Amino acid sequence: MNYLFTICGRAGSKGLKNKNLKKLAGSPLVYHSLAAILLYINKYGKNNHITVVLSTDSEELIDIVTAQTKLPVFVIRREEALCGDATAKIDVIKDCLLRSEKEYLQTYDIIIDLDITSPLRRVVDVKNAIDRKSQRMDADVVYSVTHSRRNPYFNMVREEKCSLEEKYYPAGSSFFVKAVPSDYTARQQAPFMYDMNASIYAYSPEALKTKPGPGFFNDKADAIIMKDTAVLDIDSEEDFELMQVIAGHFYEKDYEYREIWEMSKEIGL
Repeated sequence: MNYLFTICGRAGSKGLKNKNLKKLAGSPLVYHSLAAILLYINKYGKNNHITVVLSTDSEELIDIVTAQTKLPVFVIRREEALCGDATAKIDVIKDCLLRSEKEYLQTYDIIIDLDITSPLRRVVDVKNAIDRKSQRMDADVVYSVTHSRRNPYFNMVREEKCSLEEKYYPAGSSFFVKAVPSDYTARQQAPFMYDMNASIYAYSPEALKTKPGPGFFNDKADAIIMKDTAVLDIDSEEDFELMQVIAGHFYEKDYEYREIWEMSKEIGL
């Protein structure tokens, strides 16, 4: 099997400046993703052909990735058209696929994207995503989720403006209502919900090439369930501070998380 691992990171970020250049527990965030790939290869991928690609417009991120020699990485300097705030990541991954096929003159069976800013993953999580996608060739994508802490049928709400017909309310009045109207009186009665934790995606190459980006995840998707690590993705200074605390806990208490961290440090040597 031919696998393409993609790591994508822009130079700028409005939520947290230069978040892709941050260090977590002493190692660059991107090294945690590289460590997961390297450990996957060592444990499960020796009989497969694996390509790793970095897509970025950040010279600093390129320097960090190319400074390590443990894992060969094909660097794609992202075109300006794919660097905007509104650019869909799915388009960036498609670009990685097309340019890798051209560079290496081969096709790929599965494209696996590991998000730089969702580093708390285990090697078995990567394996589970790849295995699940191999089993579900009818699915366009298999992505990672965690059990949701909130449920739109039970304890999530939205603000709703009063209608114009309700003239007995002051102008601009609103109330808070359930996000999805329901009569459930206990959380256990509501349908199960999951959070996309933005950590691992395993794509079909055909879907990447042919399926429109808008609405890509609205159908023909499957998922693997990962352990809830409380922080889904780093997009603010508060997220990053909380991630450091939680990462320290998991690295101390759980070997499967710690081995990623230890490999990330080894990559940096």
